[in-house]
Amino acid sequence: MAKKDAPPRWDRKMQQRLARGEAAALGELYDRFASLVHGLAHRVLGDERAADGITREVFAHVWEHPDTYDPKQGPLRSWVAALTHRLAVQRLRATETAALTREGHGTTEDLERKVRHASVAARADYIVQSMPVPLRAALELAYFQRRDYRQTAADLGVTEDEARRRLRLGLQLLSTAHDAGAPGAPPGYGGAA
Repeated sequence: MAKKDAPPRWDRKMQQRLARGEAAALGELYDRFASLVHGLAHRVLGDERAADGITREVFAHVWEHPDTYDPKQGPLRSWVAALTHRLAVQRLRATETAALTREGHGTTEDLERKVRHASVAARADYIVQSMPVPLRAALELAYFQRRDYRQTAADLGVTEDEARRRLRLGLQLLSTAHDAGAPGAPPGYGGAA
């Protein structure tokens, strides 16, 4: 039986393949995580082109420094998300600081408030994308399609108690978007801001 804290086999093998310089490994990693990386970057930056740039930076960093991932610290997905968050926040701070200097109004507090807001939103996106499909489906029905728990239960073909349980658990997970180390940091690497 595997140790409880042992990282998933795929994560370890992927890191080893990247360390050996296997281009196919980078392609697989990109296929698996590009939408996550781009989505998080876009959520923080609010700009498609900037998110594209962060996506390139993240995968370039992973390719050039695969040894910076430590499987003992958590899943590869969380490490990639934390790296994305850190680079996107750095870009947001640099961009906003330049704008504050150029325009001569606004404060550092305004900038940090904007960074915190973007970070919490990115973390919430990460949580929703990472949650099990049954929870995500219940939340999507309830909040995007404005279904109550009875309608959600009927749409999902589950009992009303199960629909309430899924909604409650999904909301509990989402409530952690304000928690965990640095504001908005994905789980797994202690919050990288």
